[in-house]
Amino acid sequence: MESAEIRRRWLSFFEERGHAVVPSASLIADDPTLLLVNAGMVPFKPYFLGETKPPAPRATSVQKCVRTPDIEEVGKTTRHGTFFQMCGNFSFGDYFKEGAIKYAWELLTSSVADGGYGLEPEKLWITVYLDDDEAETIWRDVIGVPAERIQRLGKKDNFWSMGVPGPCGPCSEINYDRGPEFGVEGGPAVNDERYVEIWNLVFMQYERGAGDGKEDFPILGDLPSKNIDTGLGLERLAMILQGVQNMYETDTLRVVMDKATELTGVQYGAAQGTDVSMRVVADHMRTSVMLIGDGVTPGNEGRGYVLRRIMRRAIRNMRLMGATGPVVQDLVDVVINTMGQQYPELVTDRKRIETVALAEEAAFLKAVKGGTNILDTAVTETKAAGGTVLSGDKAFLLHDTWGFPIDLTLEMAAEQGLSVDEPGFRRLMQEQRDRAKADAKAKKTGHADVSSYREIADSAGATEFTGYATNQGESTIVGLLVNGVSAPAASEGDDVEVVLDRTPFYAEGGGQLADQGRIKLDSGAVIVVRDVQQPVPGVSVHKGSVQVGEVTVGASAYAAIDVNRRRAIARAHSATHLTHQALRDALGPTAAQAGSENSPGRFRFDFGSPNAVPGTVLTDVEQKINDVLSRELDVTAEIMSIDEAKKQGAIAEFGEKYGERVRVVTIGDFSKELCGGTHVANTAQLGLVKLLGESSIGSGVRRVEALVGVDAYNFLAKEHTVVAQLQELVKGRPEELPEKIASMLGKLKDAEKEIEKFRAEKVLQAAAGLAENAQDIKGVALVVGTVPDGTGADDLRKLVLDVRGRIQGDRAAVVALFTTANDRPLTVIATNEAARERGLKAGDLVRTAAKTLGGGGGGKPDVAQGGGQNPAAIPDAIAADFSSVFRCFSTRS
Repeated sequence: MESAEIRRRWLSFFEERGHAVVPSASLIADDPTLLLVNAGMVPFKPYFLGETKPPAPRATSVQKCVRTPDIEEVGKTTRHGTFFQMCGNFSFGDYFKEGAIKYAWELLTSSVADGGYGLEPEKLWITVYLDDDEAETIWRDVIGVPAERIQRLGKKDNFWSMGVPGPCGPCSEINYDRGPEFGVEGGPAVNDERYVEIWNLVFMQYERGAGDGKEDFPILGDLPSKNIDTGLGLERLAMILQGVQNMYETDTLRVVMDKATELTGVQYGAAQGTDVSMRVVADHMRTSVMLIGDGVTPGNEGRGYVLRRIMRRAIRNMRLMGATGPVVQDLVDVVINTMGQQYPELVTDRKRIETVALAEEAAFLKAVKGGTNILDTAVTETKAAGGTVLSGDKAFLLHDTWGFPIDLTLEMAAEQGLSVDEPGFRRLMQEQRDRAKADAKAKKTGHADVSSYREIADSAGATEFTGYATNQGESTIVGLLVNGVSAPAASEGDDVEVVLDRTPFYAEGGGQLADQGRIKLDSGAVIVVRDVQQPVPGVSVHKGSVQVGEVTVGASAYAAIDVNRRRAIARAHSATHLTHQALRDALGPTAAQAGSENSPGRFRFDFGSPNAVPGTVLTDVEQKINDVLSRELDVTAEIMSIDEAKKQGAIAEFGEKYGERVRVVTIGDFSKELCGGTHVANTAQLGLVKLLGESSIGSGVRRVEALVGVDAYNFLAKEHTVVAQLQELVKGRPEELPEKIASMLGKLKDAEKEIEKFRAEKVLQAAAGLAENAQDIKGVALVVGTVPDGTGADDLRKLVLDVRGRIQGDRAAVVALFTTANDRPLTVIATNEAARERGLKAGDLVRTAAKTLGGGGGGKPDVAQGGGQNPAAIPDAIAADFSSVFRCFSTRS
């Protein structure tokens, strides 16, 4: 049974039994604690935590998931993988243990003809929690599983929680016996390789307290309503139903390995080393396609870093198997063709996915060349210092700047006889991840405990947003936090977070910055609002300070936004929609939105593109936008179902989470997008849009920055003033300015070349005199001195090599010259072969001098370069080099 059919049967089975079918959420997690969705229940987390009311008492889904803690292990075994699909059925206070167990048994054991999976009942083993007598009784007496095939396991294996205080409960797992060829008998308690877990039923019936790990936490009591959360691994069931040894041999991964064989000539199963590479390629390329499909683009932070890392591991493993040319196009195509049966949007979005993936491949192949040079230098420096371990910060630099996977650094360092400080590297990586997570979480919560917001949500409900229709209105303060802690009152000067029952303030989201304004109480107290966030769904938290009086929970208030700021942001947001559509018209559907920020009078818009957008195209886009403004198109918003929005061709932003009902913003006949933001009523209200330019912000992602309305006018007015000043200076008309200025710059450049040539000649003329005046230090010709300030590094290097070449005979020679350029000391040192045979190496001498100069340096034994911060230390650096030469021979003697 193919994976697509397994998925179809799952959804059909539960839909027929009253479950609402919920489409898979994006892999981009709507949770500051997660980079990516890593479990099937993540999209349902707000329902289980009581933050949001579930749309139905029963639900089912097949959720895309990515887990990346053990990327390095992928391929080494057949059990590790990064992407998987979790089939789940959920009950929110509806059916409980008996219902969940009956559904699971029916679906697994019903015949294929009757819509089931057709597993043999006698091959299924059950585990339950230690003291869950109820679950065991249902399995034994209601379902009829023999007692000898039911085993009890402890908290570590058969008890579930989210890792934080909240819902928890015992589990019951269904395991499939794959037979004696997979190990000894005895059930899952003895051998989880033979008795493989396929379905986990979680019975959420308790509330847990704070604690560490999977076992060290108290149970506080029963939940008010009992819930069900189950998860069946689609890949594991496919492995069983397709009769293969492991998940890599299932239909959606085997085809990728087959394509890798076609490209490299390497057969899977031929050798352990190439089998590992095959599995890495299959897993990582499938995960890469799914991530790009959901809007992730390669980068050096967060999700982009995860994607970059796995893509580059896949490409590198293809090269290890002998691939010499580009391979990503073929691998991406086969993944889309296979996974597209389950996720048709991959086929629709094929061109964009391919564009992003191919750009990353090209960038990596280029980075390998540049990074290899950096690695070689680091290896040379480490060896020169007598070290055997490449530092963690060097490995991190290669990874962060050049995109070198750590295993590539490990392998290349090992070839040079060095190990790598992996703990140091991973510490730096973890610090980077922690900073990213902390920044994202702090933006939403202001470092407050999220439970404080949940308590407010539980008692007061969601905040009603009135800002589409009005800019001000009456409300009531239903929640108040001071320094992140719930408080009944706040005084003048306190920084506060205020929750209203209804508000005209827009909370930051969808790329639109939050409103600012004031909240006035009947008592005369005033709160100045600087920011608005939604740390938990549906609850708008107004962040600001008490300017006057005392604020209390329950007080009546009048909330009013800064209208001018809102209008400026609305102009920017509507202009963003126009820019998006105009770019798609010019570049095609690959120019999909990858992020945006709409602030007062200006915006930035990120979109997919493998190359820079030509200036002429950007000019055409700008003209098209302003043409739309002149057409005075109405801007309207309508609430509709997500399916209807798709039918109408509405564009959705990658990474945004949409419910069943969505808001569609339409700009005349030009643009239609899913959007919850605020907009102008007519395009004429934008006045003017000026695109400032575009730039790269990552592999395959470009950014346009622009001004809107008065800000655009002011910018053009300033440009007009500058043009007028240039006209006066060069005595020409505006259209003549480019040619006249280019001519002037050309003449200036020619003059600079003549000056540089003259200066270089003057410097090199000193070579003969320096060589003739070489000092003899125990048989070594030593030339140490300074040259005129302003001498560049290239000229200094030429002079040093020229002087070394003028020293006659087979005398050992050391030439060390110093200068000051751009207020910084610079030195180049060279040694000839005779000097190196006597232990004098340029790299060692440069490091000695550079340390005295307050800097660093390095190079090869024959020539090296260094610099520092303190030009006044040049005499001391010269003395240090003298001492190094003397010390070398004193030690030898």
